[in-house]
Amino acid sequence: MKKIIKTYKVILGLSGGVDSAVSAWILKILGYNIKCVFIKSWENDDKKTFCNSKKDYKDCVKICKHLKIKLIKINFSNEYWYNVFLTFLNKLKKSKTPNPDILCNKKIKFDIFFKFAIKILKGDFLSTGHYVNKQRIKKNNYILLKGKDKKKDQSYFLHLINQKQLKKCIFPIGKFKKKTIRKIASNINLINSKKKDSTGICFIGKKNFFHFIGKYIKNKPGLILNTNNKILGKHPGLFFYTIGQRKNLNLGGGYKIPYYVIKKNLKKNTLIVAKGKNNKLLFSKGLFLKKIHFIYKKKIDIPFKCKIKTRYQQKELSCTLFAKKNIFKIIFKIPIFAVTPGQSAVFYIKNICLGGGEIYKSIPINKIQKNQ
Repeated sequence: MKKIIKTYKVILGLSGGVDSAVSAWILKILGYNIKCVFIKSWENDDKKTFCNSKKDYKDCVKICKHLKIKLIKINFSNEYWYNVFLTFLNKLKKSKTPNPDILCNKKIKFDIFFKFAIKILKGDFLSTGHYVNKQRIKKNNYILLKGKDKKKDQSYFLHLINQKQLKKCIFPIGKFKKKTIRKIASNINLINSKKKDSTGICFIGKKNFFHFIGKYIKNKPGLILNTNNKILGKHPGLFFYTIGQRKNLNLGGGYKIPYYVIKKNLKKNTLIVAKGKNNKLLFSKGLFLKKIHFIYKKKIDIPFKCKIKTRYQQKELSCTLFAKKNIFKIIFKIPIFAVTPGQSAVFYIKNICLGGGEIYKSIPINKIQKNQ
């Protein structure tokens, strides 16, 4: 790592996790004038054992004291509620499967927090502990690159970032692997060097999804049907399920071949299931997007060939992008499992994250037929 010549002011989002903590240390040894900000984004977790903001904040205080960096605490829970959580609930009600991490990055970290860091705190740059990299192509034109650690790469979650934001961002750990980050944390005696990574939806954590969401969305029980319209059981509400789901169907009967969710019929309030993980009805040959956000504003000739992910940590697969009347149609080279409306389709060329958009509808291999 090369020390900077000019002292820039950097505002770092510190979560209490090891990634942002090591990011703070890296920025400091590089010579930046760094200030850390702890963001409280959820009010209902302080008495829980998971995603506990009080404990995370205490960890941040200890980290900043150890590194001799100033820490500010800011409460964005109201903004999170209206910009992320309510959107999450509304999409669930429409039988979609939204990704709150992507919503949080778009609406909170790289919008509200970004403006707070640059305009209010007068920072030259915003920094986070994401496993991504950036590269300048031309003056004021940047591309988003995958992190070196392919298992931890988080470009999927940042695909909605824009040029203005990317220009002002620093990602200190993008060129490291996770095991190296933990080793650094241990070597510099950070208290969270062995702290487990947060997984799943933070505001739900280890809480039962059914009971948690049931507090905000009224249960609407309906029937579970197979592809012959035979009633197999009942569901408590379509919003508890996603395409490709196997667990919590509670069908009984001791089936040798398990059932998987292949469709949710919102009008009839029915959940359609089919047997076997390799069932063709679980696979799609393509999908539709109503709009696509491209990070680097370069003219793209349609049809356009690239690679795609339709969920995080999925292997990228080749696809071709078509466009007609502001509707984007993507056809896969080989079928993809459990393409889910509400999730994000993110596009790549080699190491470059091009951008992406919310999946509007999948294109099945073939229509549902009896005895499948």
